[in-house]
Amino acid sequence: MSGTMREPFEIGGERIEPGTRRLVELPVSRLSNHLPISLSVHVLHGREPGPTLFVSAAVHGDEINGVEIIRRLLRIEELKDLEGTLLCIPVVNAFGFIARSRYLPDRRDLNRAFPGNASGSLAARLAHLLMREVVARSDLGIDLHTASANRENLPQIRASFEVRDAREIATAFAAPLMLTAPEREGSLREAARALGIPVVVYEGGEGLRFDETAIRTGVRGILGVMASKGMIRIPASLAAGEHSIHAQSSRWLRAPEGGVLLSYRSTGDTLEPNEMIGAIANPYEDVLTEIRSPKRGIIIGRTRLPVVNQGDALFNMAWLKDLPLPVPAEAEPEPFLDEDEIV
Repeated sequence: MSGTMREPFEIGGERIEPGTRRLVELPVSRLSNHLPISLSVHVLHGREPGPTLFVSAAVHGDEINGVEIIRRLLRIEELKDLEGTLLCIPVVNAFGFIARSRYLPDRRDLNRAFPGNASGSLAARLAHLLMREVVARSDLGIDLHTASANRENLPQIRASFEVRDAREIATAFAAPLMLTAPEREGSLREAARALGIPVVVYEGGEGLRFDETAIRTGVRGILGVMASKGMIRIPASLAAGEHSIHAQSSRWLRAPEGGVLLSYRSTGDTLEPNEMIGAIANPYEDVLTEIRSPKRGIIIGRTRLPVVNQGDALFNMAWLKDLPLPVPAEAEPEPFLDEDEIV
């Protein structure tokens, strides 16, 4: 112990004393029936100095695995000896969470509204509040996401690894996969980087569904990042995996025909070139159209819908040459699709 008392942590006009924790409600707006909506932030302010980490979930209101990840994280006994400050926002987009929707009531994607505007649209106001009260007070961040509804993602960290500390954060998280993902205009990652704050995105599971593997991986990953920053000390039982596979590009394989999808492989499976992944069955005739891997890779996402049209996204594959070693730098880049662009 240093013997030097820290200053209180100030947020939303409240002061949280060292060694205490509090749920702070930041007013956002009111529903059409005039019920208030707030941005709820769990503030854990350690007695000893250290970094300030924010963990956000449900920026997209239907991505609920992160909500449960934060709930479990806050119950970890080791947090009583926290050094630094932990800010947890279980539900950023309360409007979408209530409606079980990815979007805000005006159909805006909150993750395209950063850094926001205090007098702009509802999305812009909410983004501005999060940036001002949480992100700007932090040293690093982890933003929790899932696939969209009817798709699932392998637990993975997405980051722009040229950003300061992003690779170190991703490595400490130790998800099964690290994927190079460019920042999108208006995203939380982009707005945070403009302030000099590294943020990585954790993806795992499916929208509107709990995925136990993704939840446990998320909790352990956050604890791993905190331990790497000296914020906590964790036992081996809570430690994350030893390493991640690093992929620099991925691509969705699309349905060559309409019909019924028969999936032979699952997320996390590795495939050799020309290996069978699934097939499209004709519901009226005994005809199968095969779907094969064009390269050596790993399935990092897939559709959960068996009824498909021609051109539908079926399997998201990351290309790998020497599993489980990192992909060589000369691996060809391919366009990166965000969840709302996968159609």
